[in-house]
Amino acid sequence: MLREEKSKNKITLGQDGNALVNLLAFNAIGFVILKFLYIIYLLSDLKLDAYYKNIFSWFILPAEISKLAGRPWTLVTHMFVHEGFFHLLGNCFWLWAFGYILQELTGNRKLIPVYLYGGFAGALFYILSYHIFPQLQPSLTTATLFGANAAIMAVAVATTTVSPDYRIFPMINGGFPVWILTMLYVIVDFYGIGTADPGKYLAHIAGAGIGFFFIYQLRRENDWSEWMNNLFDWVGNLFNPDKKRKKNSVRDEFFYKVKGSQPYKKTPNVTQKRIDQILDKINQKGFHFLTDEEKDILKRAANKDDL
Repeated sequence: MLREEKSKNKITLGQDGNALVNLLAFNAIGFVILKFLYIIYLLSDLKLDAYYKNIFSWFILPAEISKLAGRPWTLVTHMFVHEGFFHLLGNCFWLWAFGYILQELTGNRKLIPVYLYGGFAGALFYILSYHIFPQLQPSLTTATLFGANAAIMAVAVATTTVSPDYRIFPMINGGFPVWILTMLYVIVDFYGIGTADPGKYLAHIAGAGIGFFFIYQLRRENDWSEWMNNLFDWVGNLFNPDKKRKKNSVRDEFFYKVKGSQPYKKTPNVTQKRIDQILDKINQKGFHFLTDEEKDILKRAANKDDL
């Protein structure tokens, strides 16, 4: 019974509210909508310059602060905008690869905050770079940022920071650690650094940094995603008043092993209520973050079911 319930609580791609599926959908829908408008301009014999001026430019992030003040929503929309299909396809692949692992390790409520934090950090550093570095200032009025690269870099680094030795494709000689996949992504991402906008790569580095510090703070029991998830829950409850809102403390939300030896070992009773609580935490956080005590409870419950 325990194995069946644990399998039932595992996050799947078809599950309602799956953060990874939602992010992939937002990126795909944004691309389709913009391309639909692009085709309308194309078939209406309108100049494509008008499309980029009247439509596209209102969703991408300008480096110039005066322009940003007139369209502040681009701080969010720019990380869901892709102009080329292969740009979208590549980013969706990497988002799926790292996002799937991050969800398995941390649950369903960390991926979107990491993604958004990475995008915000990338946007901030992109704007700052064009106002700080003299070499970039001549292009300030025309510089723009769009794409999910900085956000995905945050997800990749956060995933690697949580568990750098996490094995991918374990059926092939035991698999290979996720940090190798991250290195491959970094190489692919920075391949065109010599010819592309250098401000964009500074944005990607900022995304990587925020991904690392997100997990670093999580280990120190500072959950940067808590306020964001509470906001999402509040907005969701506005449209679903019958849904019960569950508030978890930082202690309940994070389950790293504490350093140092314990003076004694507790052996808590295995009750169905306690098992349900642990399974719920696995669904929210992932098995990787359970304490040794909680893993022991699951093990003893599984052995009891086998009897």
